[in-house]
Order: sequence, then structure tokens, then C-alpha cells
Amino acid sequence: MTHRFLLPGILLGCAVLAGCTGRSTDGAAPTGPSGPGSSAATGTAAAPAPSGDGTTGPHPTSASSPSAGTAPSGSARPTASRRCHTAGLKASIGPDHPGAGQAGFAIVLTNVSGRTCTVHGFPGVAFVNGAGEAVTPDPERATGEEQRTVTLAPGAGAWSALTYTRPESTGVTTVTPATVLVTPPDETASIPVRWAGGEVSNTGKASVPRVSPLRPGDGP
Repeated sequence: MTHRFLLPGILLGCAVLAGCTGRSTDGAAPTGPSGPGSSAATGTAAAPAPSGDGTTGPHPTSASSPSAGTAPSGSARPTASRRCHTAGLKASIGPDHPGAGQAGFAIVLTNVSGRTCTVHGFPGVAFVNGAGEAVTPDPERATGEEQRTVTLAPGAGAWSALTYTRPESTGVTTVTPATVLVTPPDETASIPVRWAGGEVSNTGKASVPRVSPLRPGDGP
């Protein structure tokens, strides 16, 4: 039986081949270069991490790649209401609502543009003569009153109270302005309005006009 003598020869050949692999008996990696498919080679890139959609791929590192949490450029964002500009407003002064020795007028700003806009704070007010020259000190701003943002749809108005002690009650010198220049908040261009309220103090010492912050509506 010839095959009984072949088995020891085959085992001996396997032992010889095992000694040629270069692997040590303690399981250490071979000192020679690894094969092309080895994952233990120094300097090879790490396995790509799973992306957020469940697929596998490298994380973006380019400066042009969106950073984490950045909304796509095409996503909708809320747009804040734009403030009103002089060109889109009309100014008017309501009739006198007198109190005890007090004059009271409503300075009204009406939105005549085709868009919704906002005003916040105080209007600028200046009494001038026919040549556009100031004839009184600038009115004072009322203190202790809340300043709020008023949203004006097309056609809506906001008003500020213009009040002062009647000059005849204090005996101060007076002037009769021709025009009131009304400047919307945060604007530099003014809107001229004819003044029909009579005499106003021009001393800056007594009976000084005062304006309030803008509030919704067309007056009291």
C-alpha cells in the first residue's frame, strides 16, 4: 500500500513551509513588509466613518463644505419687518385737544407706501419760519414713557403727542411758526407740515413743547 508511506512526507513538507513564513512563535507581526492588502501598514488612511444618512464616506474637510449645523443656502429664513422711510410716509398734525392750561396736538405719521414697515421711538420736530429757519428751541422728549416698535401696514398710522403750557400762562415771548418739520425715527429727511396752532414759546425757558414716543393710531 503506497499511500501509507506518502502521509509522513506530506506532513514533513508542511512543517518546512511553515518555517518559511517568518512568523515568530509568540504571535508577533512579521518584521518584513506587509502585503498590499494588509490593513496594519503604517500611514494608511483610517476606515471612512458612516455619514449622517447611513452611507459610508469621509467627513468633509474642505473650506467649501458646509459646517455642521449650517442651513442650506436655499432654505427659507424669517425676514424682519423693515423700518419706515421718509419717502413712504405722510405727516400731519391733528387739531388741538386743550387741557388745563395745556395745548395738545397729535403728530401723525401715515404709511403711504405699498409695504408694511415699522417705526420706533420719537419723531424729530422743528418749528421753522417761511425760509425754513428754526424759530424755537427743539422740543424736548418726554421721559418715563415706553418706546415701542409700531408696525404700520399700508394706510396705517402712528402718532406722537406734542404738548406744551400755553405761553400766555407763563408770560414768555412767543413766535408764530409757519411750518413744522417732522422727521421719522432713524431718518434724516424731514416732512414739512403747515403749522396752524398759533403762538409758541421761543425762549426755551418755559412753555417748551414736548413730544412723546410714537404709538399706534391716528391720535387721541
